[in-house]
Amino acid sequence: MEFVLLILVRLIEYYSWALIIYILLSWFPNAKESAIGQFLARICEPYLEPFRKFIPPLGMIDISPIVAILVLRFATSGLVQLFGWFL
Repeated sequence: MEFVLLILVRLIEYYSWALIIYILLSWFPNAKESAIGQFLARICEPYLEPFRKFIPPLGMIDISPIVAILVLRFATSGLVQLFGWFL
């Protein structure tokens, strides 16, 4: 059971890093058009899209990725707590 928790936590951690890298790519011109940028867009945009619908940008700053990463952190904490009840 602990192995499943470890796998899930690691996957969420890797996905959080993918989101951070995808966000940082927006600071560099044409970086999102690269192969890495397109790959990250395919895996990150479906998750970020619902947040962008509910959280409008503040001027030129899009804060929805920050909220999305916080939700992943809360999900990780929830998973650890949930598995703690069963172990």
